[in-house]
Amino acid sequence: YSDLRNLNCLFMKKLRLLLLTISSCLIINAQKYGLTSPDGRLTAGIEIDNGIYMALLSGRTTLLKAGNISFETFYVAPDIPEFRVRTARTRSVSETVFPQIRDKAEAFSSNYNELEIRLRGNYSVTFRLFNEGLAYRLSYSLKDSLKIVSENLDLYFDQGDSVWFQSSETFNSSYETPYEHKDINDIGKGKLCNLPVLIEKQNGTFVMITESDLYDYPGMWLAGTGKEQLTATHPRYPEKLTSSGSEYNRNQVAQTHDYIAWVKGTRTFPWRIFAVADNEKELVDNNMVYLLASPAAVDDVSWIKPGVVMFDWWAKHNIFGVDFKAGINTETAKYFIDFCAEYGFRYFMFDDGWSPENDLLTTVPGLDMEEVTSYAREKGVDIMLWMIWHTLERQWEEAFDLFQKWGIKGIKVDFMNRDDQWMVSFYEKMAKEAAARKMIVDFHGAYKPCGLGRKYPNVLTREGLIEFEYNGWTDHDNPLHHNLLPYIRMFTGSMDYIPATMRNASRENFRPIGDYPMGQGTRAHAMALFVILSSPLTMLPDSPSDYFREEECTRFLAGIPVVWDETKFLGGKLGKYTVIARRSGSEWYVGAITDWDERELDFSTDFLGTGAYRLEAIEDGLNANKRAEDYRKTEIEFRAGDVIKLHLASGGGWIAHIVPLINK
Repeated sequence: YSDLRNLNCLFMKKLRLLLLTISSCLIINAQKYGLTSPDGRLTAGIEIDNGIYMALLSGRTTLLKAGNISFETFYVAPDIPEFRVRTARTRSVSETVFPQIRDKAEAFSSNYNELEIRLRGNYSVTFRLFNEGLAYRLSYSLKDSLKIVSENLDLYFDQGDSVWFQSSETFNSSYETPYEHKDINDIGKGKLCNLPVLIEKQNGTFVMITESDLYDYPGMWLAGTGKEQLTATHPRYPEKLTSSGSEYNRNQVAQTHDYIAWVKGTRTFPWRIFAVADNEKELVDNNMVYLLASPAAVDDVSWIKPGVVMFDWWAKHNIFGVDFKAGINTETAKYFIDFCAEYGFRYFMFDDGWSPENDLLTTVPGLDMEEVTSYAREKGVDIMLWMIWHTLERQWEEAFDLFQKWGIKGIKVDFMNRDDQWMVSFYEKMAKEAAARKMIVDFHGAYKPCGLGRKYPNVLTREGLIEFEYNGWTDHDNPLHHNLLPYIRMFTGSMDYIPATMRNASRENFRPIGDYPMGQGTRAHAMALFVILSSPLTMLPDSPSDYFREEECTRFLAGIPVVWDETKFLGGKLGKYTVIARRSGSEWYVGAITDWDERELDFSTDFLGTGAYRLEAIEDGLNANKRAEDYRKTEIEFRAGDVIKLHLASGGGWIAHIVPLINK
């Protein structure tokens, strides 16, 4: 065992030495390949010689270079060099993919040129070059299982390139830290950056780095080097988990093995994605994560119901004007259910507190779950339940059986805070079991989406971001952050942000309040997030009492779909402002938000079909800069192609419903 390991380490050291020399001299017997995107805009140069190396170019501009693409494993075949090419073949694909859950559009175009290089040693690498970027994946074809010590990838950029990223001290992470923006050489050696990572080139081009088709394998992270280089790293396989502290934080990794994964010898590995965007529009339009994911493993999706969720984490204690004591009890649950039924919201979810944290088979005193679920069925409202992941894992069969008996339609699983191989496999296990029980899934305390929602469409959304809850104890969830999410986190897939609070605060008036949080930005800004940020399971943060009080705004929200036939980016700048339009049938909704800068915006309505339209909008009131809850409702008629002028207050927004006028 140790001899194999030492041989492998020597082999990898040789590869690293060749990487240093490959750019300055001609390597004998090197094999070079080129790949061009279907539209001719992007080019990939690939070289195989005792290693795999690539460069990605837009025109004549090099966007990134990559080397040391390889595995270190406990499997060695000394007589068969891995990096000698056996065959290389290309193909071109042009197809249309129809998502089973239309969180963004009814169809995606998938056009790419592919190069598959099979190497001696039953090892291969496949490159796909889309108009929107490059992806590659490695694969093995071996009889025996394989322990992977590391998967290597070194990425080289240019001095002056900058990086948008989230960081963590350890791999035990909920992916809930503020985005940082640094020059690439200011990311210190060993600093951990979780994906997605957005590179901003000096010429304004963006390169998004993330992954897709992640199954039975740890998530990839990038580590800083203090230079114009980022290096791939992965959490190692857990050997020992924590067992003390609160239920929320237990079962994190305390000790690891000396490998990142133990896998079948024949398998493919995740796609590594390097998406290219000349502007913010191309970031929003990119669908590579979905297109590179495995096709659906669920044939019948008719039972999967996207919708709006009312949940009771904070809201259960913030009910007023009722004749019962609010809390986690049957009366409060019925009040939520009545509200959902009145406004047509599909789900009510019991969040933290409906059961003991370590026991999903018992409800708290005062809550009769069978009575509540029966009442909900009569009202046409579906019930979801929140839970800590390791409690579900420990009570697996009993809990799922009980949920099915109660008629539970969905689960929100929380506090995983890891993406090692075991945990990634557990995500799929949860998705698969929930699908078998006809339940939808929302992952919290979760890593970024990597395509699981395509394979299991019942996985409708997940966290992996700073969302509204952070207003309870920080100022991180602010309008600048809102104008980063559409371009970075949303690139990877649906996200459970929880928009549309009715408790709105200006920059000067905001205070973190743990039990009854306010949102940063104006009322129109908070409502526009419902359209700007995509999730087919969209949650509302406030209590029914708040929404009953704000009848006009609530009625407006109740009409907004959560799945879409088409999405159009109408304008925006990273971290500054965003305007997005989404279509359902013949009707459109448009959301616009700004950062803390007051802003005038114009957008053309030429994305609409010809003819006349009526527009109904919620916009910032005249005093919204000071009183963030100030808004006004307006209506106009216009013709397609007209320019709409907007005035957004500091932290402001605008949301509109557009319908065609027949015979005009």
